[in-house]
Amino acid sequence: MREILLITLSGPDQPGLTSKISETLARYRINVLDIGQEVIHNQLSIGLLIEVPEEYSSSPVLKDMLFTAHTLGLQISFTPITDEEYAQWVGEQGKPRYLISLLGREIKAEQIMRVSSVITAHQLNIDKINRLSGRIPLEQEEKKNTKACIELSIRGTLQNEDGFREQLLAITDDLGIDIAFQEDNVYRRNRRLMVFDMDSTLITSEVIDELAIEAGAGEEVSAITEQAMRGEIDFNVSLQKRVATLKGLEESVLQKVAERLKLTEGAETLFYNLHNLGFKTAIISGGFTYFGKHLQKKLNIDYVFANELEIVNGRMTGQVLGEIVNGKRKAELLEQIATTEKISLEQTIAVGDGANDLPMLGKAGLGIAFRAKPIVKETAKQAISTLGLDAILYLMGFRDRDSLNSNEAR
Repeated sequence: MREILLITLSGPDQPGLTSKISETLARYRINVLDIGQEVIHNQLSIGLLIEVPEEYSSSPVLKDMLFTAHTLGLQISFTPITDEEYAQWVGEQGKPRYLISLLGREIKAEQIMRVSSVITAHQLNIDKINRLSGRIPLEQEEKKNTKACIELSIRGTLQNEDGFREQLLAITDDLGIDIAFQEDNVYRRNRRLMVFDMDSTLITSEVIDELAIEAGAGEEVSAITEQAMRGEIDFNVSLQKRVATLKGLEESVLQKVAERLKLTEGAETLFYNLHNLGFKTAIISGGFTYFGKHLQKKLNIDYVFANELEIVNGRMTGQVLGEIVNGKRKAELLEQIATTEKISLEQTIAVGDGANDLPMLGKAGLGIAFRAKPIVKETAKQAISTLGLDAILYLMGFRDRDSLNSNEAR
């Protein structure tokens, strides 16, 4: 009679363990139905779901496995699996699969507890947990810019996705951690195009505010910018009002402002990896072309679309030329670039922080609200607030050890 057994082993990791375990099973022509292995801090855990052929009894298999485990210094246990239990497990193959990523400077047990409780409440099962980030130092002075990310692979039918997302968002607000929830599908590690807003996304400041300071209208323009980013005022109107305050400003100020712009944390690491992975990249910004071109040279960006300041006789006129790059236009430009590069929208990623980025984030296969205003964070499907731009690599399934920048891998 056929027998199905679940064998679990644990103990100190050492070279050759898997070879010796499988060698013992091979003597009985064992069929391996499932296998999984993890090593945490040099402690190994391995599980095997096996089928013992009808011509063999499980007794000698168990005896030999006990002896092998003893010689290797491993703990071992056996669990019989009925045909009905196995059939039920096989029947779960077609169920939807999702991924939940927890991102922060460090991961706390309370955060895992809260997230796993929500998963259980929605009758989903955690299949696997992986650490995507490198190892975190213990010394306090080394923790300033640490990155921590664990990924939970979950399975089941989600009846109330909106309610599920709302509960996860509440945890992010309570515990100061980012939680990304996405379907586990073929596109996840098959993205080909990433587009970015510029101001307060690729760079830490709003260029229009910096120009307004030079024009002596800093406070006025900053207030309008905040209204626009929160979606409280039409973007076209807000842009025209802000640019009007720049009338008469010398063209040379553009270079002065460009030289003091600071890249957002993680930008250089992200672009280094994207280019080496063959990604196309773009800036699609409601800011200004001059600064987009400045960043294009710095980060080797393929496309730049932004607003063009009108300059006559070396001074700004307080007007913009051509069609304004607003929220609607951003979404159109994303689609235009994807079509040009023969890339499906499902293979695109869009990153932004303001209300005018929402159409672009919604159209992309993966839309990420980065250090975003509340309305954007609540509306976008994914949000990152605690880490830098390079944390986007985690949402794509990359681990620090996969990084093409040797300084990042641990």
